Amino acid sequence: MSSASKLLLKLSQKLFVDPLEQTAFVEALVHPTPHQSCILWLKPRPEVAPFTVEPPLPWQPAFIDRLAIGTQPGLHALHAQGDYYCLDFSSVFAASVMQTLPISPTVVIDICAAPGGKGIFAARNFAQQQLICNETISKRVGMLIGNLKRCHIHPAIALSTDPAHLALHLSQTADLAIVDAPCSGQSLLAKGGQAAGCFHPLTIRQNAQRQKRILAQSAHLVAPQGYLAYMTCTFSPEENEQVGQWFLKKFSQFKPQLVPPLAAYQSHLSELPCYRMWPHLHPGAGAFTMLFHNTETGDRQPLPSDLWPGWRWSSVDAAPQQSVSSPVTSSLGSPG
Repeated sequence: MSSASKLLLKLSQKLFVDPLEQTAFVEALVHPTPHQSCILWLKPRPEVAPFTVEPPLPWQPAFIDRLAIGTQPGLHALHAQGDYYCLDFSSVFAASVMQTLPISPTVVIDICAAPGGKGIFAARNFAQQQLICNETISKRVGMLIGNLKRCHIHPAIALSTDPAHLALHLSQTADLAIVDAPCSGQSLLAKGGQAAGCFHPLTIRQNAQRQKRILAQSAHLVAPQGYLAYMTCTFSPEENEQVGQWFLKKFSQFKPQLVPPLAAYQSHLSELPCYRMWPHLHPGAGAFTMLFHNTETGDRQPLPSDLWPGWRWSSVDAAPQQSVSSPVTSSLGSPG
């Protein structure tokens, strides 16, 4: 992206009052600089570090290393054998809300899972939980399964179905539901990537409506006293703070949760506890994250023993119920 579009300039004015900050934000997207990659250790770190590691930030999970710019951890043999998973720092930021849960989840459902980073983060953060990863887009399921296999995530199940089917079959079964919501992907520009039409009002509106539908279905998955983690990789308030406000009005049993380690990242666009990483202020390309608590009382429903909707793969039984329609391939340095 060589110059700022009118829509980007308009967004910068919506996000920031200070003209200098508007300019800095636009510059971060128009002329992106290299960002640091991260690795999530799934096995003990080797005695001799294979990469140059940057000092951790105060909120950074202990099992995450932020690497020097230019490092390519996806090409290392330790990656191929599943010792760690690659992801960008913004994804680490968004997923870090899971560290503040006062419970250790028994069942975690990742609703928009591919390529698998948020679910793998949960598997590393919480010991011995049942991880259920769903990916609606069929052509992305192979990548998801490949990463779960390579990283030896167990117990884990991969599904490919609509969130409405999950809500029907798995109602109130999750101690933690993760919604890494489809969005306009505006932060991709800060990584030097492309996101065609990401600032257009129609694109933003369509993504906001899709997020609301997914969150509404995901709310039914969360057991009483369970949690829902909502996150995006975009900047428009219509896809972030405003969706969070809508969700709380629609589902009054959910309450927003403070995440004290991220207090310095509180969004200035809302009074609700929600957190932003900005590309011109922080190491990552940008992210939004928010945590909700289901205050209802009662018991978590048991997982069904069969009839899984869209079952593609299980770590317990290598033979899937249905054939995988896309090839199972490992992702070298998947960002999410």
